[in-house]
Amino acid sequence: MKNFLIKHKSNILFIAFILILLNTPLKEVLLRQFAMSPAISEVENKISNYDWELRGLNAQNLDFERLKGKVVFVNFWATWCPPCRAELPMIQELYNDYKDKVAFVFVTNEKWNVVSSFFKKNTYELPVYNSITSPPAEFLKTNSIPATYVLDKSGNIVIEEVGAADWNSAKTRKILDDLLKE
Repeated sequence: MKNFLIKHKSNILFIAFILILLNTPLKEVLLRQFAMSPAISEVENKISNYDWELRGLNAQNLDFERLKGKVVFVNFWATWCPPCRAELPMIQELYNDYKDKVAFVFVTNEKWNVVSSFFKKNTYELPVYNSITSPPAEFLKTNSIPATYVLDKSGNIVIEEVGAADWNSAKTRKILDDLLKE
């Protein structure tokens, strides 16, 4: 048996790696452990159009136009998406501390009953919306989720992050604090 394990060590490791990738809860834990703080966008990019209507699933409907002049955190996500689920605990912690200062907009195409049961199971309290009209073109550059955008008060996209990130990092909090002071 020992010789078998030594002889097939690489095959066993490969199979173990594949099993980890297929195990969604374990994948979420690994993604959370390796999530990095988002980086400030080097590309000058400003929201060209705030004409976006959102249906509130656990919040009031939202006319995105009302968020002009505010720091805004927009996250496109889904309950079935492992990287989305991996970053949600970190986002919830950030939201808990900044919900009265930053406008948070969590956008999904899922129905409220799916989101609601997921939120109850994980004790999330984030404001969730479905798009009624198309989002600004700057948010449509990718079809991947999670996709997160942080806007300054002038509508500049300061952070554009696709994939799981550590949103509760000191770096992210400093960026938000600096944006709020402007």
